[in-house]
Order: sequence, then C-alpha cells, then structure tokens
Amino acid sequence: MATSRPGVRIARLALAAGLALNLGACFRPLYGPTASGESMQGLLAAIQVEDVNMAQDQERLGHYLRSELIFDLDGSGQPAVPKRYRLTMQGSEQVQTPIVSSTTARAEAGTIVGTVKFSLESLDGRRVLTEGVATGTATYDRSIQRFASLRAARDAEIRLAKVLADQIKTRIASVLTVKPNP
Repeated sequence: MATSRPGVRIARLALAAGLALNLGACFRPLYGPTASGESMQGLLAAIQVEDVNMAQDQERLGHYLRSELIFDLDGSGQPAVPKRYRLTMQGSEQVQTPIVSSTTARAEAGTIVGTVKFSLESLDGRRVLTEGVATGTATYDRSIQRFASLRAARDAEIRLAKVLADQIKTRIASVLTVKPNP
C-alpha cells in the first residue's frame, strides 16, 4: 500500500485553494450590485414593457406575458422610475394534443407551446442591449365539459406566461449586471 506524503497533500490543497480563489472572482451575484453600482431592482424598474405582438386570436397570452413582466420588473410599489430601456416582444403559441382517446377520438390533454422573441434596447432605439428567444410549455387536461376545458387552457396560458416572463427577466438581468448603460 502506498502511503500519502503530507507535503504532497498540502501542495494539492494549496493548488485547489488557489484555483478556487481565482474562479471565485469570475462570478457575480445576479441580483447583487451591478458593474455600474446601481441596484438591479432600479435597473429592472427602468424598463418600459411594450405590448407583445402576437398573431390574431393569440393576444391573450401576450396580455398575460406583458402583465407578468410589468409586475416582475417593477412590482415594487415604489414611485415611478424614469424609463431608460424598451422591451419589445413578438410571440406565438401552438396547441398540441399528444394524447387522443381511441374510444372517443377526443384529445385528453393539450400542451401549449409558447415562443417569444424579445429585444431590450435603449429608450431612443439606438442601441440594442440584448436579444433572445424564450420558449416554454404548459400542459392541461381536456374534459368533455366545454367550460372546464376552456378554463384549463386559460390556466395553462397563465402558467406559460409566468414561465416565459421568468426566462426573459433572468436573461435581461444577466445582461444588465455587466452592461447597464444604454
């Protein structure tokens, strides 16, 4: 059996500690102080959320998404912050029915797939800070009762809007952490 020498063990620990210290400086808390020293809450509150451009008959998801983003970005209840950024979005949704009953030939479940292209730019539109695509899904049960199916689909749209809003907010916050000035 080989015995471990104390000198080698200490050298390995020192190497690991050195690497940890070097890498520790690479990470910055997402909702901590930004590169400019402004609070993340203040930067997010300075975003003007435009209406979501959706296809006809899909506007409800756009409404839910915009409402969620307004609340997530500036739901603080504090006095209005002057807007410095504009968030524009274009989205679409599809309903998929992966499970169909063989006896009734009716879909037993539905999945709403939402895709939103977003762009964060300076309020004057001269500089684009970030662009991206957020996608999400929400599943719901379909019933023989029409009203129950409609309500379940609407609840799924609300859940989907929350998922998409969270993705967009996180991506915007990660960009504003390092380059907040328009």
